[in-house]
Amino acid sequence: MKAAVYYETGSPDVFRYEDVVDPPCYPSGVVIRVEAVSIEGGDTLNRGGGAMAGSPHIVGYQAAGEIIEVGAEVTHLKVGQKVVTVNAFGSHAELRSVPARNAWPIPDGFDIRQASAIPVPFGTAHECLFGAGHLKAGETVLVQAGAGAVGIAAIQLAKRAGATVLATASSDGRLEKLKALGLDHGINYSRDDVVEQVMKLTGGKGVDLVVDPVGGSTLQGSIGALGYRGRISLVGMAGREPTKVDVSSLMGGNRSLTGVFLGAEIMTDRVHDMIQQLIDEAARGELQVVIDRTFPLSEAAAAHAYIESRQAVGRVLLIPEARDK
Repeated sequence: MKAAVYYETGSPDVFRYEDVVDPPCYPSGVVIRVEAVSIEGGDTLNRGGGAMAGSPHIVGYQAAGEIIEVGAEVTHLKVGQKVVTVNAFGSHAELRSVPARNAWPIPDGFDIRQASAIPVPFGTAHECLFGAGHLKAGETVLVQAGAGAVGIAAIQLAKRAGATVLATASSDGRLEKLKALGLDHGINYSRDDVVEQVMKLTGGKGVDLVVDPVGGSTLQGSIGALGYRGRISLVGMAGREPTKVDVSSLMGGNRSLTGVFLGAEIMTDRVHDMIQQLIDEAARGELQVVIDRTFPLSEAAAAHAYIESRQAVGRVLLIPEARDK
């Protein structure tokens, strides 16, 4: 099969498009023919300096496609079925082998490219808002990096739950695109002080919950934006800088900071079923999956570079050439 691989971590130009050995099908797993790869934030971080499972390494958490082989122990999935998959690596390829537990059926008629972008970002957003964030109707939420896939999911889910939604992005243009998804107030962090704007928009009260996939210095602003008994769900390091913050103000306001890692829960029935529910809701048109741009799998380097330019609103996909014809 063809795959986008690298032999060392680094900038996007470490990618090579090569022939590699087809992945095996394990007794409790399935192999899919990949039709769409959703590039996750963790994919770019791992390529930049994460662990490698082998050499060459195929990076990537999430991809959707058609099952072409089913392990002997698998009874709930079948050859020919369309699924979206999540695993620690291996998405940037024409074929992918995953545990059957990590494959979610795609409802008939639902666009497989949209389905490919649901489990990690929407599941993560749901966990940040409800599992860790305990969001209630009538509360106010700040979504950092609102134009990213987790941000787009969080805006929709928070609004649907009855919250007032604030979000940050790097430009007015990106913020404008989020209004149709439920954004009430946008903050251009490249121009305005986020904490000052939050306090202005909330009458000095601050927000009840912050979803922060950025970390680093952004986390300090998230803490500063909290109201009394406010909560932060910290879910990523997209800012790629050390997280050195003063957390002392958490105590005086009885505020809390919770780290969120969906991968630690993804094998549980609770999260597995939650992700399937989100896929089904998107298939019914109740949630919107925003695809910014697609690239051929052979252009993985360009796709990663585009993501890191912070121009995208929503997910960037890779499409294996055989599926793009």
